[in-house]
Order: sequence, then C-alpha cells, then structure tokens
Amino acid sequence: MKKFLSLALAAVMCMSLLAGCGSTDEPSGTTPDANEEVTLQVAALASAYMDKNPNMWQDVCDAFTDATGIKVQLTAEKMLEDVIGPAFKSGNGPDFVHLATGRELALTETFIRDHALADVTDVLDMTIPGESVKVGEKIMSGFTDTAATNPYGDGKTYLFPMFNGPCGLFYNAALLEEKGWSVPTTWDEMWELGDKAAAEGIALFTYPTHGYLNEFMISLIYSVGGPELFQKIANYEEGAWETEGGKQVLDIMVKLASYTHKSVPAHDNTQDFTKNQQLILDNEAIFCPNGTWLPGEMKDAPRAEGFKWAMAPIPAVEAGGSGYCLSWIEQCWIPASAEHMDAAKQFMAFMYSDKAAEIFAACGAYQPINGIMDAIKANDPQTAEFYGTLEQPGVKAAIGAFAPSGAVEGVSLDASLYGAMNSLVSGNLSAEDYVAGVIATTDALRAAMG
Repeated sequence: MKKFLSLALAAVMCMSLLAGCGSTDEPSGTTPDANEEVTLQVAALASAYMDKNPNMWQDVCDAFTDATGIKVQLTAEKMLEDVIGPAFKSGNGPDFVHLATGRELALTETFIRDHALADVTDVLDMTIPGESVKVGEKIMSGFTDTAATNPYGDGKTYLFPMFNGPCGLFYNAALLEEKGWSVPTTWDEMWELGDKAAAEGIALFTYPTHGYLNEFMISLIYSVGGPELFQKIANYEEGAWETEGGKQVLDIMVKLASYTHKSVPAHDNTQDFTKNQQLILDNEAIFCPNGTWLPGEMKDAPRAEGFKWAMAPIPAVEAGGSGYCLSWIEQCWIPASAEHMDAAKQFMAFMYSDKAAEIFAACGAYQPINGIMDAIKANDPQTAEFYGTLEQPGVKAAIGAFAPSGAVEGVSLDASLYGAMNSLVSGNLSAEDYVAGVIATTDALRAAMG
C-alpha cells in the first residue's frame, strides 16, 4: 500500500539526505577474490507480496550468494524510506535499492531529480549470474526504454523494471451480469452506466486513496490522446493542459468526481483505504482503479453473494478507439554513491534469473521477463485473467511516468491533480478552480526544471 505523507516535506527531507551523493564511473565485473571481501547492502520494500513468504527477499539474497559468493546484508521494511533515509544521510546508504516511483515520500523521484542514480545501461549486456543469457535478452521488449527506466531521455537506463502488472478498473462481474449491464468501452457508455447505477443507489466509481489516481490518469491521458498527449503532459509542456486533449482529460476527471461515492474522501488515508475498496465488494460502487494485488489485499473481506473479480481497461473516448491499462512497473536502482558498485550490478542482473523469478512468482510478484505468463497461469489463473486484459482486442498498454521536476515549496502535482479530487467529490472545489490549480502547478514545476 502506498504511503501517504506530505510530498512537499518529503522532498525537502530527501534533498538533504542526498547531500554529498556523487557519480561514479566504476567498471562492472568483480573477481571471485574480491567477492569474498564484499558484503553487499541491499534495501527492499517489504510489500504485500511478502504476505505469502516473509523470507522472499532473503531467499533471493541467499540464492545470489550461492551463485556468486557475494555476501548480502538485507534490509526489508514496509516503511523503507524511514530506514534508508537516515542511512544515506550518514553516508551508509545501501548499494542496491528496490523502491518504486509513485510513493508519497518520493525518495526515488528525488534521486532521479538530483541525478544521484548510477547509469546501469551496461547491466543489459551483463550475463545473468548462474546462467548463460544476457539481461537484455531476458527482459521483455519495451520495458527498458520508457520514462520509468530512462527518465532523462538521454538513451541511458538508470532504473530497472521489477514487478509489473496491469492496472485497470476492478469490478464485480456478477453485479453487471445480474443487472444486465455491459462493461463500458467508451466514456459515453461509462456515463450511461453511471446514470443507471445511480438510479439504483449504486455509485459508478470509488478509489482507495487519491494516490491511485496516478495510474488511472496515465491510462486516461493515453485513451484521450495517445502517447503524444502523454509526453506533452508528463513533461510539463507549456499549454499541454489547454490543448483539446488536455481539456478533455480534466473534463472527464471533473465529471467522474460527480459519479464517485461520497464517502471516499473521508477514507483517503492509510488506515481506512480498504473501506473505499470494500464499496465494490458490497455492490455500493462499480469500478475501482487498482492493480492485480487487490484481490489478495481483500481476500478476507466480506463480499456480496456470488462476487466475481474482473478488470476492465480505461475506456476509449470514441467508439472504435483504444482502451488502455497501465502496465505498472516497480523499479530497482543503484545509488551513484554505492560503495560496492560492481556487486550491486551483479545483484541487479540476478533479479532476472530463473531462480529469482521463481521465488518472486511464488509470491505473486512477476518480473517482466520472457515466458513469465506460463508462471502466472500456473500460480494463479485469476491473476492471469487480469494480465490477459492487455490481450483483448482494442486494448493497449500505457507505459510511462511523469518526468521528475524541481522541488517547489507548497506545490505538488499529487495534491493538485489527484488530491483535489476529494474536494471535487465533496463539492468543496469548483471545476474551474480544479483546472486552474492543475495548470498553475504544472507551470510552477516546469519553471523549476529550468
């Protein structure tokens, strides 16, 4: 579950933590003798995947040691930023970090913004420890040339894709079957369904917390204007929100707020977010943006009789257009200040080994590697159905992330673009003020980028 702390305060804190972080041009490759003297410091987020195996990351570290002889000291915490933040500040930060962008503390974004990540492009040409195949041959095509991995557009890779899965609109298929309602393929159909549902006291939409609207927004932008519009908006291009496509995206967000369950804003926090998810299990709302981990997260929750999980893409704007599911990616990276750069790159390469993939997959964490669908189908046929959404006719994958921007005190895209939805839902914010806030925030962030 994402953590919801103050982004502005976090950015200030993280910038101070990075003081003194420099770059390094150390070559990759480590001799066996050197391996014996190295203890690699690995930090990994202890996410919901570890519910199935609390030793998931330790098992991977042990397998790496078996393959290379390199010792590993692991730090795995749910609030990982609280642990490695002070460590970086004291000059004892980890050599390898598994921590995705999109979290409220934005530590990874701060490393990106401050150019404090190591260039790991050469890892693609490394042979995976214990195997004969190169990393670049193992990772699925298209996963190492996006803004999520190559944030500066300089042709170099600074973050590697880890666990991935489609994010879409989760719903109870049994409810739609019972009512005789179809899954909308366009936004006009979505509004029609919303009106039908409202007549029966059911809201069209809910969201766990406003942070989950990030993944939803990326797919929405793609559905409205494709990758061209996304590149303009994600890079804070001047006037992007005032183009026909940009206006349409914000209009949809405003209208969607009027179809959102009114209790959602009150539960937009780390303690109560499951109450917003529970709305679809109780048939009080139809769609909830989320990822493939949602059924596992709610596995013990009560639900309507006959409840059946299903996932739909974000609808197209016009009939015959493409619907989109964000192909959500977690990331791993190496600080430019890493003490054991060579060993860290070997560990990064090992993330795509058959052994590591097997350990991760057993917990429902799937690497973007060739042949992974076989493991998904074998481990969890229901999750395989979610991944199969991307194989449906007319459905495409949206891959990308908003570009890192300079820190501006009191200015937050998260707050203006997503957090403000709470005020739209409650009626405390007008559509005009919402749009003006998004544009003003984008202008400020663009200015900070220089």
